[in-house]
Amino acid sequence: MFHRTTYSNDGVAIAYSVSGTADTAVVLIHGGLADRSFWDGQHGPLSGRFRVIALDLAGHGESGRNRQKWGIVEFAQDVLAVIDAERVRNAILVGNSLGGPVAIEAALLAGTRVVQVIGVDTFQDLSRSIDPGWARAQADAWRQDFEGTLDRMLAALFHPDAPPSLVADVRRRMSRTPVETVCAMFESFAGYDTGRPARQLRVPVRCINGDLYPTGIRANREIIADFDVVVLPHTGHFPMLERPDAFNRKLEELVG
Repeated sequence: MFHRTTYSNDGVAIAYSVSGTADTAVVLIHGGLADRSFWDGQHGPLSGRFRVIALDLAGHGESGRNRQKWGIVEFAQDVLAVIDAERVRNAILVGNSLGGPVAIEAALLAGTRVVQVIGVDTFQDLSRSIDPGWARAQADAWRQDFEGTLDRMLAALFHPDAPPSLVADVRRRMSRTPVETVCAMFESFAGYDTGRPARQLRVPVRCINGDLYPTGIRANREIIADFDVVVLPHTGHFPMLERPDAFNRKLEELVG
């Protein structure tokens, strides 16, 4: 595995890892407060047939934090920068949580180079528009009580009987994200309309979701006709960490 750095369109350094040498690349995009290490378990199973690229979005992991304007479109520019740096001609974008909407925006930026988008516990409701009041309240909560807000978030992302060691490990990794990044990120979500870019997409969208929250398949197909989902039973927000073997099998099926 190689570790590399490129620069987003606003000059922020973007760290990423690459394994495999195939023409088609599986580009792995983490969620908010996470980093590319959440995808470490996918390099081995996929790198024999694909080039596997996992990046740290700005403000996360080893990427730069000196962003002036935050948002999902700006995160998508980070993905595009990596695709450009690696000269990827065929990309399958895989996004967990926030990484799902980022993948859609990145697919629109990259055009015909993206052949498929795969969401991981995301896209439960593609028609969702983020309420500005909710976004501001979230930013305030993180600013006032980072540790308590992180604990409340994790409680909503795992089943109650999830292994405590796994939850603790995820918490440890997520707690590294600077509070300034988290607040700026949530504030930038205000008014974001997930359906607008999704309606412009012209590639298949698949999901591997947990069962904590239902996925509106019929409603989503009103926005993206070529949409489908696989639901892993008794799985939370991070299927690749909670059920890596089952997740990898499903992912390998979807990427073909």
